[in-house]
Amino acid sequence: MIKKILIADDHDIVLTGTAIILESRIPDVLIDTASDYPEAFDKISRQKFDLLILDINMPESRNKKMISEIKLLDPTLKILVFSAYEEEIAIQYIKEGADGYINKLSKVDIISEAVMKMFSEGNYYPNGIVSKLLQPSTLDAIKSLSEREYEIFMLMVKGNGNLEISNEMDIQMSTISTYKKRIHKKLKTSNLADLIKLYEAYMS
Repeated sequence: MIKKILIADDHDIVLTGTAIILESRIPDVLIDTASDYPEAFDKISRQKFDLLILDINMPESRNKKMISEIKLLDPTLKILVFSAYEEEIAIQYIKEGADGYINKLSKVDIISEAVMKMFSEGNYYPNGIVSKLLQPSTLDAIKSLSEREYEIFMLMVKGNGNLEISNEMDIQMSTISTYKKRIHKKLKTSNLADLIKLYEAYMS
């Protein structure tokens, strides 16, 4: 299946170079480009993309607000922040809802690896960012899960639905829903994608 990528950056060399790298290393990709935020937003509103590689310092950038605006437009679109800024800045965008970060100074192999992981796993976080994302409050929240809540949390992030969890743990599906609400409340998450991000950072 062809994957559609939109690269948004105001430097022609970066746009062209990144497109060539990805087209030569990743099969079945179709790449489009945008040179500023309004153009990127307009294209996302009119077309379906699988991945947005987003420079956060483009003309008419709206800084972190770009992430929430884009996610509101297309909640399923994966956003890979592409910037030369330090990781501390990138973390702010990830907390806003971006699905990954890669430094523009990264080697060619790293860039293609990041994009492939975005497609296969849904996110890409360099090791340096993972450690910074794991604030004590997050670790404490995970540790606060009861034994049964933790078991259900693990089954959820590994792709099990209510029926599978019910069969695995021999509990009613209505009870599972109650546990899920408790898990989301304790971990301050609202959906499975958020839980998976915590799992990727904490357990993998």
